[in-house]
Amino acid sequence: MHEPYINYGRQDISAADVEAVVDVLRSDYLTQGPAVPAFEQAVAEHCGVPHAVAANSATSALHIACMALDLGPHDLLWTVPNTFVASANCARFCGADVDFVDIDAHTRNISLQALRDKLDAGRRDGRLPKILVPVAFAGQACPMAEIRALAEEFGFRVIEDAAHAIGGRYRGQPVGCGEWADITIFSFHPVKIITTGEGGMAVTRNSQLAARMGRLRSHGITREPGLMQGEIDGPWHYQMLELGWNFRMTDIQAALGRSQMQRVDEFVARRTALADRYDALLADSGLALPQRDTESHSAWHLYAIGWNEELSGLTRGEAYDRLHAAGIGVNVHYIPVHLQPYYRRLGFHPGQFPNAEAYYARTLTLPLYPTLSCAQQDRVIAELQKLLHP
Repeated sequence: MHEPYINYGRQDISAADVEAVVDVLRSDYLTQGPAVPAFEQAVAEHCGVPHAVAANSATSALHIACMALDLGPHDLLWTVPNTFVASANCARFCGADVDFVDIDAHTRNISLQALRDKLDAGRRDGRLPKILVPVAFAGQACPMAEIRALAEEFGFRVIEDAAHAIGGRYRGQPVGCGEWADITIFSFHPVKIITTGEGGMAVTRNSQLAARMGRLRSHGITREPGLMQGEIDGPWHYQMLELGWNFRMTDIQAALGRSQMQRVDEFVARRTALADRYDALLADSGLALPQRDTESHSAWHLYAIGWNEELSGLTRGEAYDRLHAAGIGVNVHYIPVHLQPYYRRLGFHPGQFPNAEAYYARTLTLPLYPTLSCAQQDRVIAELQKLLHP
């Protein structure tokens, strides 16, 4: 009899989560009711910031964050290749150009040295980014204090892509605290730390940015009399001040998210315990394990290893196939964005960002989620060891 398949990630839905959603379904509001602002408040309080703006996805939240910072045609956004395509696409949605900064070979986050070198070259060439999007890969925060110092020196804005990192900490502060980034983005996809099904959030200390993102997610419309122009017909009146989108989160999603937020610390603690256990049990395996950062406490969205082809005699692809055949749902994060066909048509090509490309060539993401049992984790490790030591 085959053992159950182990996915690389999955949600943990409790009875309280279900009841929270059912309460909304029984209420008068399914959208634009009290659940969304209540969820926003819960996330804002967790991060220690005054403003949180919910959206229907982290991709949408990235988009409205760029728009709120007035990114547009002829502007430039930089991010890293080791991320999901949304981190770069948000610039293209605004008509802006994209470029990439290579990652640090050890942390897999943005390389400070590569960033400094590229900024120096950009200043010489008169082509600096308007926005930098550092990505907290796998849940570990980037060196945000150093990035903030560079932002002040070179005059760019910072959108922290923390899609993987709600519940993580950096220099003792919650990721999203607003001390080092203008705006921080979270994702609530089912495999992330908490889930709303699909959903995202932008958090900020800046009231003007928050207000504009709130309008942009809802068609660019306001109902605030003080912002309207000309005569107001009555209390029903609204005005569209600028072109926006329907990026709203529903009350159904928000109720689930608010309930999940009550367990965010529990989720991260369990993920951390499992990551610690992987570290201990794989210490002598010959695999390249994730490097810890003493300045941050990762939310451990992903546990990504570097496959050892020399030791095993198997390519990463062969290892991937054999693990899946054994019921172990490993994954790969990420194909470097600049190698996607769309970005190649913009002029990017292999060899430009060697650290990201070398990392991609051998990475495998192992199963990691709060309900993963130690017995299941032992099975993952046993299957890995079979391939490493046949």
